[in-house]
Amino acid sequence: MDARLDPHLHEGDRAVASPARRWLSVGSAGTRDRAAGHDEGREAALRAVTGEDPRLLIVFCANTPDPAAVLAGITEVAPGTPLIGCSSTVAIDPDGPRWDGVVVAALGGAGLSAATGVGRDAATAPQRAGAAAAAGASVLPERAQHVLVLLADGQVVNHERILAGAYGVVGASMPYVGGACSPDLAFGGTYELFGTEVLTGGVVGAVIESDGPIGEAVGHGWRQVGEPMIVTHSEGGNIYTLDEKPARVAYLDRLGAPGDAYTDPDAFRDFARTRPIGIRRRSGLEIRDIGSNRFLVEEPWLRSRGEVPEGGVIWLMEGDADTGLDAAGDACGEAAAAVGRPRPLGVFAFDCIARRRLLGDERSSASVGRMRERSGGAPVAGLSTWGEFARLRGITGYHNQTLVVLAVG
Repeated sequence: MDARLDPHLHEGDRAVASPARRWLSVGSAGTRDRAAGHDEGREAALRAVTGEDPRLLIVFCANTPDPAAVLAGITEVAPGTPLIGCSSTVAIDPDGPRWDGVVVAALGGAGLSAATGVGRDAATAPQRAGAAAAAGASVLPERAQHVLVLLADGQVVNHERILAGAYGVVGASMPYVGGACSPDLAFGGTYELFGTEVLTGGVVGAVIESDGPIGEAVGHGWRQVGEPMIVTHSEGGNIYTLDEKPARVAYLDRLGAPGDAYTDPDAFRDFARTRPIGIRRRSGLEIRDIGSNRFLVEEPWLRSRGEVPEGGVIWLMEGDADTGLDAAGDACGEAAAAVGRPRPLGVFAFDCIARRRLLGDERSSASVGRMRERSGGAPVAGLSTWGEFARLRGITGYHNQTLVVLAVG
């Protein structure tokens, strides 16, 4: 979609939104062949940079074999503009999910400031990498509204330690949003983008400070099943017992699972992928995916990508395509309402790739339409994640199978 043709950029909206102070627009370009890169990056950037004084570019690439060439094309259009981005199995632009191409969101104007940071070697030093990615927060002038956007490598574990490092820099006064990048299938893995650099195993961050309002929200579409359960023995993401019973058996019994889910790893995986758990936090439920690290009948454990604290209270969760679609609209509506009238300049969506299994292809596309509808037609950019970040309250903020929305006013 050519962002210059978006209704949000029409002159009538310019007068209301004061784009002389702030603007945000989204451009995208499809990947045409295996050698694609430079031209697609340049085309997407030309469509995105619609105003003067660009302050930040956020880039999502899907099915793009040469991300370095993409960055070279973008740099031709906006040399020296701070840039972060990452890979994705499915990127999101205003027309919906796309399995190939480059999506560029550009933010600019005198009413907005941005600073970027990068953390490396997140696998060996996750907390230090998170702190380095958030370091830009210390160099910006203080404005009324601010948020930290974090993009981490999805093939690195310990995302909660990455977030702890970022929290140590920005503290409780600054919310953060973002997610763990999913693999680019053409590239053959995950990567992060920082300026003109492509890196792997890292974390990139951008602090956005604005004269205008910023809204954040979290949604997922899962509902609680039955009574809560106590995590009676766990370590990290390994869940050994629930209510003093072997965790996998207790989980399957409570959900009324078919018999083969108890003994067949494929049947268990198919059953569990749309039945996560919700951990009770002061700020609400945090969703965790469920798998089985070692599917042995005699060792019936459960495994999550995120920490499940021993002694904590959890609910088993379930949902369907309708509840998942409603969650997209509700989360975007909440974030847009925080921005207020006339509407957000733009919306970022960090949407777990596992939600696509709940929604299906048709409703995954409809979810982007629902977000645009609930935000008054604002352009949307984002990616399919392998873990979502949203610290709006509390000190944690790691989620699975969840949608995180950032609305910029």
